[in-house]
Amino acid sequence: MATAPRFASDIKDPALAERGRVRIEWAEQQMPVLRLIRQRFAKEKPLQGTRIGACLHVTTETANLMLTLREGGAEVALCASNPLSTQDDNAAALVREYGLPVFAIRGEDKSTYYAHINAVLDTKPHFSMDDGCDLVNVAHTQRRDALKTLRGGTEETTTGVIRLRSMAREGVLAYPIVAINDAHTKHLFDNRYGTGQSTLDGIIRATNRVIAGLNGVVGGYGWCSRGIASRARGLGAQVVVTEVDPTRALEAVMEGFRVMPMGEAAPLGDIFITATGDRDIICEDHFRAMKNGAVLANSGHFNVEIDIEALERLAKNKRATRDNVDEYTLADGRKLYLLGEGRLVNLAAAEGHPASVMDMSFANQALCLEYLARHADKLEKTVYPVPPEIDRQVARLKLEAMGIKIDTLTPDQEKYLASWSEGT
Repeated sequence: MATAPRFASDIKDPALAERGRVRIEWAEQQMPVLRLIRQRFAKEKPLQGTRIGACLHVTTETANLMLTLREGGAEVALCASNPLSTQDDNAAALVREYGLPVFAIRGEDKSTYYAHINAVLDTKPHFSMDDGCDLVNVAHTQRRDALKTLRGGTEETTTGVIRLRSMAREGVLAYPIVAINDAHTKHLFDNRYGTGQSTLDGIIRATNRVIAGLNGVVGGYGWCSRGIASRARGLGAQVVVTEVDPTRALEAVMEGFRVMPMGEAAPLGDIFITATGDRDIICEDHFRAMKNGAVLANSGHFNVEIDIEALERLAKNKRATRDNVDEYTLADGRKLYLLGEGRLVNLAAAEGHPASVMDMSFANQALCLEYLARHADKLEKTVYPVPPEIDRQVARLKLEAMGIKIDTLTPDQEKYLASWSEGT
């Protein structure tokens, strides 16, 4: 049994700890890269003397990241980055079995959510870890006292990076942030394969519907939406993509998807899935055009992609029909079904990304925290990409863990690539 956390925690039920511990151990088996980093961290202690405040989805994978950072010598405090993404048994295990302070309860209301963020900031972290930029936002707006100790941070997801770059452009970002989301070993795998699989998993768990033969409408064609569209097609759906970016729209066409505006797709869709990072992707006019029984799901970070307020106004009745499924009956008798309150369906109705995918994302997190511990004081107050050597290291370690070998350049090949003089 671990010692008690230095700071008080707020979790649902400590009795869930044993179940959480077993699940954390299960996820660890699928995270060989993070395991190798943890073993090195245990010997070298590169984070000794640092405090890390993390606002992330409280899942089994996140638990393994927290334990890795602690092995590196850091003091870590964790809160949830979404009210519906916390796995209460894992939160309990981190507190009771591992002695880490955690402030997260699945289904917490808005005031509790922000109270938990403030509790993490109360630990006076030197580094922030965010998934959506809420912790950074609170530190910059309501808790500027926290900026006295914050030296650097990392951001996990697209939505958070968008907000942080806006802060940097306006000159208000108070410390450097590394955009984990932009690492190749994050967005090419986590966003595409992780989001794709886990989103469809959440929809199937919530609805128990067969995807084959349905018309699926995917809002956006960024890396997350590409994964969703691909997985939906793989399950037999006829997939329509909506986009505002002409290049991405063209890519979707060239990859065999139908592309049209959401207004044209609205009467066609059986399942609608948004993952754009923007608001009002599906709104009142679309609800009015949808067929009876249409399912609405979101995999973007915030619950603004589906206009829930408009749906509430249009509905004459609302009821819960299954776990994570709300039925809205409109005035004309049509029924629309909203999954997971419009929040991240892969975490609200399922378990989030598979551990083997998060292995790479969280390896980037751990290594970038090590990088910041060494270099943050020399960096400007802006958003930085993951250093390429870290990105390549994560890919190399993942290949080694999978037993896959690749070629290396010969001296002649390296010379050729560096030369401009050789031609036909």
